[in-house]
Amino acid sequence: MYYSQFLSRVCMPHAVLLQPKESWNSSKSNDEIIVGHCTKVPRNSNLEKLRSGYLFPEISRHESEHLQKNPDASLIRLGIGDTTQPIPDTITLAMAEQVRGLSTIQGYRGYGAEQGNMALRKAIAGKFYQDMGIKANEIFVSDGAQCDISRLQMLLGSNVTVAVQDPSFPAYIDSSVVVGQAGELEEETGKYGNIIYMNCGPENDFFPDLSTIPRTDIIFLCSPNNPTGHAASWQQLKQLVEFAEANGSIIVHDSAYAAYIRDGSPRSIFAIPGAKEVAIEISSFSKFAGFTGVRLGWTVVPEELLYSNGFPVIKDFNRIVCTCFNGASNIAQAGGLACLSTDGYHDLCKVIDYYMENAKILVDGFTSLGWKVYGGKNAPYIWVHFPGMSSWNVFAEILKKTNIVTVPRRGFGPAGEEYIRVSAFGQRQNILEAIRRLNSFL
Repeated sequence: MYYSQFLSRVCMPHAVLLQPKESWNSSKSNDEIIVGHCTKVPRNSNLEKLRSGYLFPEISRHESEHLQKNPDASLIRLGIGDTTQPIPDTITLAMAEQVRGLSTIQGYRGYGAEQGNMALRKAIAGKFYQDMGIKANEIFVSDGAQCDISRLQMLLGSNVTVAVQDPSFPAYIDSSVVVGQAGELEEETGKYGNIIYMNCGPENDFFPDLSTIPRTDIIFLCSPNNPTGHAASWQQLKQLVEFAEANGSIIVHDSAYAAYIRDGSPRSIFAIPGAKEVAIEISSFSKFAGFTGVRLGWTVVPEELLYSNGFPVIKDFNRIVCTCFNGASNIAQAGGLACLSTDGYHDLCKVIDYYMENAKILVDGFTSLGWKVYGGKNAPYIWVHFPGMSSWNVFAEILKKTNIVTVPRRGFGPAGEEYIRVSAFGQRQNILEAIRRLNSFL
């Protein structure tokens, strides 16, 4: 709530306040005036381009307003993709041991390597990239995939062109705007200039028709996709790698939900031959291990990936990491190592199975109500189609009538309406109750 209010205000100098109010000038996204001293420092013009509210704080604002009107409402939050199941004690015990060690001479550790604990980097390479030729020194451990998106944008700079899936996770576009890659926002279409929006709907199996996509420097692709839940097939990723090779582009592949894949689709872009020369991969322990609050992720930058002048991208990313980051928490990294142990990984697979059973309940429930449903088979997200309806209106009606929070399609890109995203992250009793409420409403 405070976040959205803060963004809506603008400081006005005392001298300006002496003028008639009609003569004041302010950003079109600002509708509230703060009276006080202003510095002479101009606002970052790229930040001025951002739409007024980031998706999830905006949803929180709607939640708060709903609860103010309905203080006794029992909300079921199937919106933001936050994990709900406890972290297995095989993992938390390892973190607790790391914490206890900090109080001893033998166990105390201060700064670690900015790129991450080498033991963890080797474990990630062995568990997720076996037989793909990815080496431990090509893996950078971080405080999460979303943070790495911004670091990669800092690496790439403002003079590159970008393509994103539509729909897609909002951070790809917002970070592109912040670093100066985007042109002005076109109010009529909801699109930024200099960004290519790749339509990914059921009509093209949720994968861009590459024959219609112009060349860009950078291509963002998330598989399994947030929000649609679609996992790209071997053939689709092969086409993308070949497209990047032919155009001299770099793919930024987000595999944060790879652990949820059930049908044999590739879990990494580096399973595709040639990808090491055209791709970077970001991934995370957040949804795989319930580390949304612990914060741990990684990025893979292969040594074979080169700029147009032949300089290795990995060297620049290493410089970015060393300049902007002091390394992931030693405690979180101890937990990461435990996640990749035999017992830890086995326990996490059971938690993932729990969420995917939730997804099946949601898919079956919406389908029984007559709605077309996508996703839920390789990701913990359900993409529900409401033909001819505004996604924000569907979101608002479901919240009003059932006290269930979802996410409107409009928050994931400008190219359409008619869908909501429903998250399978939740307690089983809440998932079952949500279906019961929806039955009475829909």
